[in-house]
Amino acid sequence: MTLTLFGIPNCDTVKKVRTWLDAYGVAYTFHDYKKLGADRDKLAAWAGEVGWENLLNRAGTTFRKLSDADRADLTEAKAIDLMVAQPSLIKRPVVEGAGALLVGFKPEMYAAAFG
Repeated sequence: MTLTLFGIPNCDTVKKVRTWLDAYGVAYTFHDYKKLGADRDKLAAWAGEVGWENLLNRAGTTFRKLSDADRADLTEAKAIDLMVAQPSLIKRPVVEGAGALLVGFKPEMYAAAFG
């Protein structure tokens, strides 16, 4: 089973997922948002599956640095526009493949999906 791990290489949570996947022998490719960007259609599909609120990283410094206007009255379309423009706003990591779409990292969630 081949998965795609979407994230940013220096993100601590992405590093934890890479370590977990490597330890359990789960093959994956890495999509670096900083180099490859974020695809609007893929974000829209993910939002349809897990909800845009689960994809938007409101806890990070990138979100806190947004203007009040950007943070106000968020909708799915506006959130996706922001995430495309600034991929650091996407909660990390997102793992897609083998019939799974996981956002964030909890070892038990990964064990259930891939263990």
